[in-house]
Amino acid sequence: MNILLIYPKFPETFWSFTYALRFIKKRSAFPPLGLLTVAAMLPGEWPKRLVDENTEALTEEDLAWADLALIGAMALQRKGVDRIIARCKSKGLKVVAGGPLFTAEPEAFPQVDHLVLGEAELSLPEFIADLNDGCPKRFYQADGYPDIGETPVPLWDLISMRRYASMNIQYSRGCPFDCDFCNITALFGRTPRIKAPQQIIAELDAMYAAGWRGNVFFVDDNFIGNKRSLKTHLLPALIEWRKDKKGCVFFTEASINLADDPELMEMMAKAGFDAVFIGIETPDEDSLAECCKIQNKNRDLIQDVKKIHRSGLQVMGGFIVGFDSDTPSIFQRQIDFIQNSSIVTAMVGLLQAPPGTRLFDRLAGERRICAEFSGDNVDGRTNIIPTMGLARLTEGYLAIMKHIYSPRGYYRRIKGILRELKSPSATVPPDWQRLLAFWRACLRLGVLGKERYQYWRLMMWTLVRRPRMLPLAVTLAIYGYHYRRICELHILGAQ
Repeated sequence: MNILLIYPKFPETFWSFTYALRFIKKRSAFPPLGLLTVAAMLPGEWPKRLVDENTEALTEEDLAWADLALIGAMALQRKGVDRIIARCKSKGLKVVAGGPLFTAEPEAFPQVDHLVLGEAELSLPEFIADLNDGCPKRFYQADGYPDIGETPVPLWDLISMRRYASMNIQYSRGCPFDCDFCNITALFGRTPRIKAPQQIIAELDAMYAAGWRGNVFFVDDNFIGNKRSLKTHLLPALIEWRKDKKGCVFFTEASINLADDPELMEMMAKAGFDAVFIGIETPDEDSLAECCKIQNKNRDLIQDVKKIHRSGLQVMGGFIVGFDSDTPSIFQRQIDFIQNSSIVTAMVGLLQAPPGTRLFDRLAGERRICAEFSGDNVDGRTNIIPTMGLARLTEGYLAIMKHIYSPRGYYRRIKGILRELKSPSATVPPDWQRLLAFWRACLRLGVLGKERYQYWRLMMWTLVRRPRMLPLAVTLAIYGYHYRRICELHILGAQ
């Protein structure tokens, strides 16, 4: 049976890095880890082909070759999903669908032949067995949460790694915290389930053997959900693994209580981590209480961020406006926090309510769900009716985005983080495209860009004060170009 795995195209968003990828001639930021892992769970004798629409086109020849199409997607890919399903159905090709989008909203896809929902370790084997017996059902739902200790190494040979800016890997699923706007606990539970260190090393070895030396994203929604296991088992294994390796710099997602554990931060830096995304959300204590973000309460959040910076880990931050507790002062407070914390990559979005969350259920009961969930939390839209009023909320949101991604505000934060950040212990080896990216940046940003004054001032300052940080300074400048383009074209321009 020929299996065609299809990953729909993402729209241009904050995290797509569309405009930044052009500097290094890559087609996509990350490969479809979920589909690559599912492919490894399918019978080995079934021929497999993976088409990632973010790097290549889905052709008529692909559809003609296939006996069955498997689609995995997130909410952000909804438009691409509808288009792909229509193409498959027009060719008489049966469609199997799974992943976060379909698990959260199975009723929205009546045209799908087979829905394999929840975590594939539980739901996929039953589907395969029924398929082999010639009696597959339409609906398969995982009951409970699987032990991921048996999850196989993704089939990396199904993709061309050179098309991507980063590879990805998963160590754990689940998060001990229960923020009411987040669907992670609904999908994966509150008890983090982890892979054994030898599993992670096997996945890294497979990447390394395939020639990968670039960045590796640990996609865990909270990498430090099980600190004890992390410090006792995984991080020592990673430290040992990289002793004879080049490159493979790691980054991940974590909660702010990382700042409470100097030993953990030191071990992560030594293991090769250089950045971490943290959901800061808001500096307002009432709003943190409202959304049950208890791990962020009663803290000096700016000082916590600076502690993490000084350990060698760059903080990328998530921020939200539009909580019921928010007053009009929140917009300037968010600007001040972002600028004073030197968080360069600041993802600011309007509060949205994903289906399956407590927030969605509460607001649905109040008849305040007013639109479909887009999955893009940085597009200036929301699917709820805010207490502040949509016009006032949108006005304040645009003010934040205009300020923090103006060249003056953005480059000030780059200089701030370069002052604070400890030099990383691991770096990505330079290649021709990364070297050429510097010259492309000098032309695009330093000659043609409206930020050219700030760009050259930053380059000169970095060469004098932090010369080892020059690659990071250039990278962050390129990211800023992408963020401004997204703001101008898809947020500010849409208003």
